Amino acid sequence: MRRRKHWGWGYEDDAWSVEQLKAAAPGLEEHLRIAGDGEVREPVALDAIVLPAPRVAPPPALAQICVSDMYARASHAWGNSYADVVRGFHGRFDFPPDVVARPRGERDVEAVLEWAAGANVAVVPYGGGTSVTGGVRCEVPARFDGVVSLDLGAMDRVLQIDDVSHAALIQAGALGPVLEQQLRALDLTLRFYPQSFELSTLGGWIATRAGGHFATAETHIDDLVESVRAITPTGAWQSRRLPGSGAGVSPDRMLLGSEGILGVLTEAWVRVRPRPQAQSLAAVRFASFADGIDALRAIAQSGLRPSNCRLIDAEEARMTGAADGTAALLVLGFEGASEAVLPVGELLDRGLHICAGAGGEWDERAVRRPRFAGDPAGGGDAVGAWRAAFFRAPYLRDAFVAMGILSETFETAVTWERFAALHTAVTAAASAVLGPAGRVTCRISHVYADGAAPYFTVLAPARRGEEVAQWAQIKAVVSDALLAAGGTITHHHAVGRDHRPWYDRQRPDAFARALRAAKGAVDPGGVLNPGVLIDM
Repeated sequence: MRRRKHWGWGYEDDAWSVEQLKAAAPGLEEHLRIAGDGEVREPVALDAIVLPAPRVAPPPALAQICVSDMYARASHAWGNSYADVVRGFHGRFDFPPDVVARPRGERDVEAVLEWAAGANVAVVPYGGGTSVTGGVRCEVPARFDGVVSLDLGAMDRVLQIDDVSHAALIQAGALGPVLEQQLRALDLTLRFYPQSFELSTLGGWIATRAGGHFATAETHIDDLVESVRAITPTGAWQSRRLPGSGAGVSPDRMLLGSEGILGVLTEAWVRVRPRPQAQSLAAVRFASFADGIDALRAIAQSGLRPSNCRLIDAEEARMTGAADGTAALLVLGFEGASEAVLPVGELLDRGLHICAGAGGEWDERAVRRPRFAGDPAGGGDAVGAWRAAFFRAPYLRDAFVAMGILSETFETAVTWERFAALHTAVTAAASAVLGPAGRVTCRISHVYADGAAPYFTVLAPARRGEEVAQWAQIKAVVSDALLAAGGTITHHHAVGRDHRPWYDRQRPDAFARALRAAKGAVDPGGVLNPGVLIDM
């Protein structure tokens, strides 16, 4: 089996060697217009890391599903935020789990929770380990005698298909490619592709209310969930399968976004669909980001519901290779079943007509109107270049750490009438804290009739040895600006431990008390992911 890195994103056999990175670094720095310190460093090897001895050991009954070896503990110690990756790269493992549990089914999950509750051991659900907000970090209050990282990776099957209702029952540990491979055999798809798709799980998507493939309409996993099942220290929690319900506070809605504090998600019924057979795609250029925003808002309020509607500012378009940096770029696309071949082309034409009204221009020869989904994607065009850069970005960030370049992202959502002020304020705040050597870019990841989800990327030369402190300063300044401008601290990256200070300011105090009471009912010992969302 391929093995994940113990410190960063992806697999060990898919990482750049130091020699490759040294050869590529000058070109990368020139392209990014960010200068590192001219040194490419190597990550601390696994055998050079020293971890404290495990403080607790599982009972013999759990021995077959629990491990405490160096690799398991190190690889489950951090998520994939910039700060996590930097710490792992430099061999810092401040909060390693004492035990990694890999349950094979719900009975194993129940057994782990029973042991943990009785032994005063915290349980941190791991998902795919792709959290960029400290959500899987085993940093728990000192009152616990140990901590277990709960990895549901062995629970990755599509258990049942409802052909009549177009729904599937899938175990929570299924990685994106694993569940899609199983659905593909039936010519079905969940059609949910977050940037972390390769390494993230269905349970993780639900626990964090992740954002996915669709830029409009069904933007979040919320829209695709029919029911959820979770195991808690006091018993199972399962919502009824329904297309919709007005029966009070919905139990499945409470589990969405609960980040593991209300139970360990084990399986869910999700809405699936036939694989799309026709697509239409275009890349539209705008002289300014503001012009693109005007087009974006008009499209969002037109009722067209494009599957892809992402606006990228000129600098980010240049850095991703999608354009030359002289114009903002809108990636616009529609998709449908085979009988909808003509409509997706017509929908694109209507979308392009709206873009033209806002000053948009495009190369008609590069427009795919319509294209069958099985045809070559044309990776050499702007859309293909942006798509490739989008999914390779996490790998590139690991390279930046080695090169001494700080890279972080901030995503939020705001209503249209406040968008311009938020964009200006956040860009200014980020630019000020980064200094003249830093760069700030923005893209719109999802759009709604009443607002948009701007996604900011910051790059700067890293201060070697002080990267985490530098990151924390940038994080605080930009997060303060987001909230002050009326945005949310997160649109789809979740709260975790890193966003807690701003989440605490954003939510009503009365809601926090209600959430604390709900947690007390299902997790009286507070063992499930302590430190996330609320304190007991």
